[in-house]
Amino acid sequence: MHTAKYGFGKAVDMKFDQALERVIAELQKEGFGVLTEIDVQATLKKKLDADMPPYRILGACNPPLAHRALTAEPQIGLLLPCNVVVRQDEAGKVYVEFMDPNAVLELVNKPEITRLAGEVRQRLERVMAALP
Repeated sequence: MHTAKYGFGKAVDMKFDQALERVIAELQKEGFGVLTEIDVQATLKKKLDADMPPYRILGACNPPLAHRALTAEPQIGLLLPCNVVVRQDEAGKVYVEFMDPNAVLELVNKPEITRLAGEVRQRLERVMAALP
């Protein structure tokens, strides 16, 4: 597992497409839908003619948790949805990385949001744990 101030993740023992499929399925098991999917590789190729390995940003949302967050803090939409990255490096290794809701949502500084962020983090950690 690896962490940054704003996220956590791990290398997975799968091909890129398989990892992408599996992450989406595991997110669904935890009540998250994928609202957006940004194909960074295709976008940079089209806009800049730049080549890079596969890289997707998934905008994941759990509607009941998002509703609770928006009710507690209407402006929190600026920090939603939870981003999940599936990427491959130059050597072909695949990584799955999650935005840390604790790091992002602590900016709000409200106890109910802090509790909610902890719940979201636990769900995302279970998704990560389900990946080989």
